[in-house]
Amino acid sequence: MTSFAVLISGRGTNMAAIARAASQGKIEARLEFVASDNPKAAGLKIAGEMGYPTEILDYGKEGRSGAERQLAGLCSLKRVEWIVLAGFMRILSPEFVAAHRGRIVNIHPSLLPSFPGRDGIGDAWKYGVKITGVTVHLVDQGIDSGPILAQKAVPVRPSDTLESLEKRIHRAEHGLYWKTLAALFSGASVSERS
Repeated sequence: MTSFAVLISGRGTNMAAIARAASQGKIEARLEFVASDNPKAAGLKIAGEMGYPTEILDYGKEGRSGAERQLAGLCSLKRVEWIVLAGFMRILSPEFVAAHRGRIVNIHPSLLPSFPGRDGIGDAWKYGVKITGVTVHLVDQGIDSGPILAQKAVPVRPSDTLESLEKRIHRAEHGLYWKTLAALFSGASVSERS
């Protein structure tokens, strides 16, 4: 069975949706551990309550190279095949990405290639787009520039506030991400564009 790890930095809502799908057999893969660069990430508590092992990647003490060595060691020890980024707010080094080429997946809250980077929702909102959405993609050595696996459009309603749009985008993420991973891990086609 395919094995994977999830990396988070905050609330862990996407991680929780993925973990639930895995525990219910909707994803034919084993979640080996959840790791965070933030020891206070709320998602670590959620993962622990769901029965998944958690790890802290010590970027503060070890820096990026040390934290990535730690992550690579954990992946090797637990035979992790895929690394799933779910609100992980660190940029992985080109060396780490190259060592795990084609095996790191990310979700981004815009219809890439539009609005890459840290604030995809806010950037799309400020630009005034009428349709935005979410993208699941493989990670390459650029910023949100890897091959697109799936996308889901989210229309911007006239009544929307930034906060209401964010909520609907996050709801779209929670469904699209685990379904894309389920298809990816099973070897099925993962292209969904709506």
